[in-house]
Amino acid sequence: MMVVVLYNEPGEDASVEDHDVLVQAESVSTALQQLGHRTIRLGCTLDLAATRRQLLALRPDVVFNLVESLGGTDRLMALATLLLDALEIPYTGVRTNAILSTSNKLTAKARLYDAGLPTPAWMSSRECNREVPGTEISDRWILKPVLEHASFGMDDDAVVTAEDQAALEAMLRDREQIIERPLFAEQFIEGREINLSLLDGEVLPPAEIDFTSFPPDKLRIVGHQAKWDPDSFEYQQTPRRFNFAASDKSLLKYISQLAHNCWELFGLSGYARVDFRVDSESQPWILEINANPCLAPDAGFAAAVAEAGMTYEDAIQQIIESAARAAPNSVESTRR
Repeated sequence: MMVVVLYNEPGEDASVEDHDVLVQAESVSTALQQLGHRTIRLGCTLDLAATRRQLLALRPDVVFNLVESLGGTDRLMALATLLLDALEIPYTGVRTNAILSTSNKLTAKARLYDAGLPTPAWMSSRECNREVPGTEISDRWILKPVLEHASFGMDDDAVVTAEDQAALEAMLRDREQIIERPLFAEQFIEGREINLSLLDGEVLPPAEIDFTSFPPDKLRIVGHQAKWDPDSFEYQQTPRRFNFAASDKSLLKYISQLAHNCWELFGLSGYARVDFRVDSESQPWILEINANPCLAPDAGFAAAVAEAGMTYEDAIQQIIESAARAAPNSVESTRR
């Protein structure tokens, strides 16, 4: 097949996480070539008219969609798939509707809550102010961006304790001035952090973030430094592990079912990851649904693929095949 690897072209002032997409594009392209596919890498910007012309000229069988943000914000990532939908070109990963419903964390949490799936309590003065029974404002909260991912703006200062709702709303407004993005407050769950990657609807081996090297007074969170600063303590002391105790068997079975539930609820396709926190009572809580998670060879999805006994190339081929199955008639329509 002829595959266009479409990615967001980092600008001059792009962040380190934006530049990571170049690693993904190179790795995916190399894997596709080793699998016998013809590939062309295509950088995408907000000049969608130019991208449209290039795609029509290239006439790909499938687009491998790696667009994670546009114009410096994750909130515009769906523009790429909207364009591909309009051109009726098959593409990898989740559909536009799933991108929109998972990339907005308030929308995702509301859907989880309405479906009866466990997600921590939250509040936001902008888009949603839902009260979840049993939650006190005096609990600890973590202030998270509504529309940005990759732990954008996340550090230890993001975890707060407020005396009442007014104080929490004031903390949200103050931090929004610092982060320059809309935020929401989510109840902070003390405990373990486990994530489950899914490939074509099948759950891969669960991974847990190992916080055992953290001092007792340090917050157990995977913040921005833990993801993107190799020289930081947080990056070096948050390895993932795949070995679990026998006593975790029922917990892992439960969160595997929850991951499947998320796949169905949000209409996911291709590949995804669901992040959990597990409290002291062994109750798992769904934090986020990550559509089209990072495909860099050193990232969590690739590690889960390897743990499942598959090669990176195996996973890329399966993602391509899933895209082709999802839109069997689209290739011909691009060639009229």
